[in-house]
Amino acid sequence: MNKTLSNFILAAVIGVVFFNCANRGTPDGGPKDVTPPVIVKTEPANLTTNFKGDEIKIYFDEYVKMKDLNKQLIISPPMVNQPEITPLGTASKYITIKIHDTLKPNTTYAFNFGNSIQDNNEGNPYPYYRYVFSTGSYIDSLSVKGTVVDAVKEKPDTFVSVMLYEVDSTYTDSIVYKETPKYITNTLDSLTTFSVDNIKAGKYMLMALKDGNSDNKFQQKVDQIAFHKSFITVPNDSLYTLKLFNEVLDYKATRPMIIAGEKIAFGYEGVYEGMKIKLNSDVPEGFDYRITKDFKTDTLNYWYKPKLEVDSLLFSISNIDYEKDYTVRIRKLDRDSLVIQSKPAGAVGYNESFFIFGTTPFVSFNAEKMTILDKDSTNVAFTTKFDTINNTYKFDFDKTEDNSYQIQLLPEAFIDFYDDKNDTLNYSFKTKKESEFGYARFTLINASFPLIIQLTDDKGEVIYEQFAETNELVNFLNVKPATYKIRVIHDANGNKKYDTGNYLKKIQPEKVSHFKAIEIRADWGYPETLTFKD
Repeated sequence: MNKTLSNFILAAVIGVVFFNCANRGTPDGGPKDVTPPVIVKTEPANLTTNFKGDEIKIYFDEYVKMKDLNKQLIISPPMVNQPEITPLGTASKYITIKIHDTLKPNTTYAFNFGNSIQDNNEGNPYPYYRYVFSTGSYIDSLSVKGTVVDAVKEKPDTFVSVMLYEVDSTYTDSIVYKETPKYITNTLDSLTTFSVDNIKAGKYMLMALKDGNSDNKFQQKVDQIAFHKSFITVPNDSLYTLKLFNEVLDYKATRPMIIAGEKIAFGYEGVYEGMKIKLNSDVPEGFDYRITKDFKTDTLNYWYKPKLEVDSLLFSISNIDYEKDYTVRIRKLDRDSLVIQSKPAGAVGYNESFFIFGTTPFVSFNAEKMTILDKDSTNVAFTTKFDTINNTYKFDFDKTEDNSYQIQLLPEAFIDFYDDKNDTLNYSFKTKKESEFGYARFTLINASFPLIIQLTDDKGEVIYEQFAETNELVNFLNVKPATYKIRVIHDANGNKKYDTGNYLKKIQPEKVSHFKAIEIRADWGYPETLTFKD
């Protein structure tokens, strides 16, 4: 064999060796596993009747794991003592349910696992697996179906519980605060429709909760609620729509406390309108007080003078169907000083008001110590309105496009409750050209009045709104360029604000309609027809 042929054979052998080595441990791949696990056996069998045991096992053809079980698992009817489900945190070929509750007789129970059961390797879920058994001789098979919507938002939150309470001789409306429902399901993380399954014939109260603390009971402070306007009878073929809303909190006072010299904070839940604060202690001649709303918290601040040399003061707090007495311990603290703030700043809208507010109560304003000049140094006339509870002065004046304004307040223009006064204050802002704004024009079809038409941002915050009482064009002028969502409140009582619902009073929230978003551009108008459904 010549040298050239020997070298060729040697090179070929080395190449084969390296090829095999390179491919060893390098699989060809193939399609990704998207097949969910398969249940091969359950003990007892699914849909078992006359169930007597306290343990259930579900076997799979591969290793599975549990994910988000606390969110996904819905047990109907709810159990007082939650079952123990294993394994958690590890993979296994079977799931064990250990029941610790006393099961009710002649009752169908359903364990809806949602998407919590997944294969261990790829996370493919076994979708919406239900294990059902009955402690009686048959499986209840009736259903109640429908849709969950939000009263204000375009889409409801996820994981909304839908509940049925049996209406029998023991039923009262307050049951939703005290007891868990007869049957329950959940919209989980992607659905707005619901189906309450495996229920028996009867009369029920149908409701939904965005359950803030997952206790299956309504708590006004943390839960959204929805309820059907009347009791329902099962079986029937109706599809129900449940509208979630936040109730206005029932009024409740919190314990007041002194937080600064001659300043007592009276916290509350609910709304402060109608809240009365009465001092029941003896006070010297010349005693005076003011009450203002805190800027940031649900608190009314009670300011008083002169300083009292006492250990405590006695107050009574009242509101509609509410009255309570409190003792406030008095401490020596520094008094708040007057700090004046304003809004807006920079560029302002043509119809935008100018506000000045103080950290201590204002008692007087001298308009002769205030001037407003435009860019030509021309005096601009203004009007003033004082909001005593919010301790805010509102200033309105005519503005023109592409103009600048200087506001000056001389010393002692403002005097507060403790005779503090302002130093010289200077503010400036300007208006833009009309061509930098756009407008929207709405034609209303099949509308019932009155209406509140709102342009909102993506978060639902109101940027512009108008009140419409007649079927005329609705124009939004001088609108800043942006994309806006259109929301319309059907103002049934004509009070020019949205009114939410109340479960105990059986009041549904006012109707809200949503329309497609619009893009407002500079120096450009957007005509739109809003057609309302009956």
